[in-house]
Amino acid sequence: MNMGEVIGGVIVLLFGALTIVFSLQLPIGTFRMAGSGLFPMWLGIVLILLSLLHLGKLRLKGGSRLEGKQKAEPPSEATKQMLLFLGASVLATVCLDIFGFPLTAFLLMLLLLRILGVRGPAMLVAMPLLTALAAYFLFVQFLKIPLPKGVIGL
Repeated sequence: MNMGEVIGGVIVLLFGALTIVFSLQLPIGTFRMAGSGLFPMWLGIVLILLSLLHLGKLRLKGGSRLEGKQKAEPPSEATKQMLLFLGASVLATVCLDIFGFPLTAFLLMLLLLRILGVRGPAMLVAMPLLTALAAYFLFVQFLKIPLPKGVIGL
């Protein structure tokens, strides 16, 4: 069993738990009138479920315990990408009040695409821009969910 994948699964599990804890400090609302904590709460639940599935798959694939005498394998590319994704998410959370929702969504998508290896300039501009615009119109204009405006005031 690759120790890097186990550590990555545990990190995602903890990140999901923290996401739930912090989202419960926000108004949850209902599915009809969603509060600002509803989406992060469900995101945390999904992260926990996915990490548990991943850890269970590793356990079934690798036996019942880690072999102590095996050489430690370097983290896989997927583990590195997952850790970079988590870092980008944390960075976006920190920047949300400063830059506001639309600009943070654009920058987060840009970072995530670069982490995945997308290098085409058209893709690196078009997809984040469309994602930020779609999210803004869906959450702010259509669902009327108040999101941070930041320095640009959107």
